[in-house]
Amino acid sequence: MPLENKLKIALGSDHAGFDYKEMLKSFLNGYEIKDFGTYSADSVDYPDFAHPVAAGVEKNEFDFGILVCGSANGVAITANKHQGTRAAICWENEIAALARQHNNANVICIPARFVSTDLAKEMVTTFLTTAFEGGRHQNRVNKMSC
Repeated sequence: MPLENKLKIALGSDHAGFDYKEMLKSFLNGYEIKDFGTYSADSVDYPDFAHPVAAGVEKNEFDFGILVCGSANGVAITANKHQGTRAAICWENEIAALARQHNNANVICIPARFVSTDLAKEMVTTFLTTAFEGGRHQNRVNKMSC
């Protein structure tokens, strides 16, 4: 993975995403990572980890966030409560690219129970290296906040 920029990444998961979070943390060696937990596969509540990741991205303390849970729905719903966060559930590499290109997403949400570790790595790479296209998409992104 190219390390052209020293990106700051907030990382979090629940118990269902713990193994993927740990794998992604190793995969992203070289980036500045803050791991917001969870720190084991013991059952936890995903909002306890999604909120700190989303808040860090919202406050521009991090360039991107990565959240992992079983379906990615819970972490995405939680993260999107934060006005400055645009969290996208991604299950294919093309979705990860479009989330960045068209929606300027800043948090990728990965469904650990439905994608392989190789696909998760590919999607994260795409998400972190794909630029927002702006243009006609900027007006739409501007309308997202309540």
